[in-house]
Amino acid sequence: MQKLRKIVAAVAALAALALGGAAIAGATSGAGDTSDRGDGDGELSAAVEKQAGQAALGITGGGTLGQIERDGEKGATYEVEVRRADGSQVDVRLDDRFNEVAIDADQPESGEAGGD
Repeated sequence: MQKLRKIVAAVAALAALALGGAAIAGATSGAGDTSDRGDGDGELSAAVEKQAGQAALGITGGGTLGQIERDGEKGATYEVEVRRADGSQVDVRLDDRFNEVAIDADQPESGEAGGD
């Protein structure tokens, strides 16, 4: 009976360790991982959009955010449209760590209202 209790206690301890390890792994997944950037349908997660938007506004010194999307031009991962206080609009291209790749002047597409 004593031997059975020791075996049960050992199995319970191993199970607790395994569950604890899984919980830690789940809590830290995504920290620094750039592979999960959206919902799998090409859409960006809200957290990624927020981070890209904040990075773009920091690079441009402020403005109003427009569309935020995946990008492949000039080696960028993300493209953020920013309308500056002077009314000009730029596309801020960011890498997968939200660092500046390029800033391009952007022209409104046909059908959109232009700046004053």
